[in-house]
Amino acid sequence: MPRRTATMLASTLVLITLLCVGVLIPVPYAEMSPGPTVNTLGDARGEPVLQISGHQTYPTSGHLNMTTVRVTGADYKMNAVEAVYGWLAHDNVVVPHDTLYPDGKTEEQSSQENAEEFSQSQESAKVAALKELNIPVTTRVVVATVVKGTPAEGRLHAGDVIRAVDGVAVKEPGDVAKLVTKRKPGQDVAFTIVPAQEAAAAEKAHKDATTTRRVVITTTKSQEGDRAIVGIQAGTDHVFPFTIDIKLADVGGPSAGLMFALGIVDKLTPESLTDGKFIAGTGTIDDKGKVGPIGGIEMKLVGARKAGAEYFLTPAENCAAAAADTPSGLTLIKVDTIDDATKSLEKLRKGDTASLPSCSKS
Repeated sequence: MPRRTATMLASTLVLITLLCVGVLIPVPYAEMSPGPTVNTLGDARGEPVLQISGHQTYPTSGHLNMTTVRVTGADYKMNAVEAVYGWLAHDNVVVPHDTLYPDGKTEEQSSQENAEEFSQSQESAKVAALKELNIPVTTRVVVATVVKGTPAEGRLHAGDVIRAVDGVAVKEPGDVAKLVTKRKPGQDVAFTIVPAQEAAAAEKAHKDATTTRRVVITTTKSQEGDRAIVGIQAGTDHVFPFTIDIKLADVGGPSAGLMFALGIVDKLTPESLTDGKFIAGTGTIDDKGKVGPIGGIEMKLVGARKAGAEYFLTPAENCAAAAADTPSGLTLIKVDTIDDATKSLEKLRKGDTASLPSCSKS
């Protein structure tokens, strides 16, 4: 056999061996890549993403697309070959597995957490949108969680509306703990509540629940000291003046909040926010309309541009990373609040692109 042929054959065998070994070697990495985008003004799986009833809505046009990132599962074992390929691929990002799944989080735990964050983002999007339109939203204190094995278990339930503690009206979640800790461990504390089911029925009918119940619970000692507790965590809930449903499956996390809020504003506003343009974006949102940063901004930009987006609403804290690698043909618009976003969209409608707040690399 000629020496050159033998050398090529040996090199090929070595390469095949290395590839085979690489496939068999697991590495502690995970991969992120551009995911699908969804128009919050349109349909998903045959039904509208945003469904509003009990209030006048208006026709919409164009796109207000939320963006997503695909990630490998918590239980997926990436091999060395896949990691190298991911590092070389421009649109993908390979990161340490613990970055996406800290503290040994399982697939089930991660999915549950993402679902909870997604649900909360929808609630905040509704609140932020209605406040942007000066539509009143009622806030109430509720039982958020009940700790197993504590005096409150079986007596109070998640979703119960807390009207008063020991006859004192509560306005904020923190009021509940303050009033309970005025008691000593072993003493009784009285809660005036609207049971969760009755509260939900009243909310569905857009009425204020009037039936209350008095629940007396004997306090116990906290693990940290002599503080009296009953074993609940109080939170806030909102009562909307009409029904807003967000229908979107197989999506998790809080990063679609801004785009949901803008979609709701658009449907409740006579004038189109987009003027027919294709706008995408991302960002968490809180009840006050503040837009927060998200992960995977680079992949979301790629996904948005591939879908046809011309403009991308970018959280202020993600601006530097987004500006460092912006796909050609995509204009970044910096936003810090929902009000920033609506004002920028107004400038777009007027053709005033020169004054749009932009992102810089620093």
